[in-house]
Amino acid sequence: MTDKKPWHGVIVATALPFKDDYSVDYDAYAEHVAWLAENGCDGVAPNGSLGEYQTLSDVERAQVIRTAVEASPEGFAVMAGTGAYGALQSARWAEQAAEAGATSVMQLPPNTYRADHETVKHHYATVAKVGLPVVGYNNPIDTKVDLVPELIADIHAAGNMVGVKEFTGDPRRIYEINELAPDLDILIGTDDTVLEIGIAGAVGWVSGYPNAIPQSCVELFRLCTSGTMEDLVRGQEIYRDLHSLLRWDSKTEFVQAIKLSMDVVGRRGGICRPPRLPLSQPIADRIVADTKAAMAKGYDR
Repeated sequence: MTDKKPWHGVIVATALPFKDDYSVDYDAYAEHVAWLAENGCDGVAPNGSLGEYQTLSDVERAQVIRTAVEASPEGFAVMAGTGAYGALQSARWAEQAAEAGATSVMQLPPNTYRADHETVKHHYATVAKVGLPVVGYNNPIDTKVDLVPELIADIHAAGNMVGVKEFTGDPRRIYEINELAPDLDILIGTDDTVLEIGIAGAVGWVSGYPNAIPQSCVELFRLCTSGTMEDLVRGQEIYRDLHSLLRWDSKTEFVQAIKLSMDVVGRRGGICRPPRLPLSQPIADRIVADTKAAMAKGYDR
């Protein structure tokens, strides 16, 4: 990949380890970030939904970013999650990320507020003033605000968004975004669309399942985005093998699911903070079975 930016490649939406008393285990998190770097990932995105940022105190949330930066080797990117209720809160988190040494921010629209387009534009302009590159995060399922292609193009044209993590799972949108904003970088947002959106021209993947199987996910991303037919054929084989596992990333239980898969492969996933409770046994059994099936085919690293 030429002209690689800090938000390019496989950026892991990191799970956050908790101790038995639900306090954050920063030492374990630092080890996890370093391990992801050792296993070929390009960066991490702490304080995303997978990192359970909504349940963290301000002190904890700031320390997570500092821990990620301190644990990252040279050249390993930290894309800090700065989602919040409003623009002023998000801007403060962007300032904290910049002070800590993060290389970019991953920015949701205003949370829990059905903002109109002008409000969303103001939101991103406010965060962009901090100075770190802003990668938008379109997740209308959770935020109730849809960053439609025309809105993304307007925010990019104003200089307030360098790329977008697309979580709708609709690859048709990527072609429209590329037409309206050809210089904007596309990042895959759902693990179970890496093939389709990789073919459409993605240059990054903000991904959950590298928390459990980083090398296999990195290989899959490289194959799906290289642009060669030989790689694409092999990529489709891996994609088929892993799809039953990767699609857990797009389900309501995705945090518990990915942490459980981490436990199965020998990493530390562990507990979640409420409101996320332990999975029902039938769902847990399915996740374990899907994880073990992937491991049996050699995707255990």
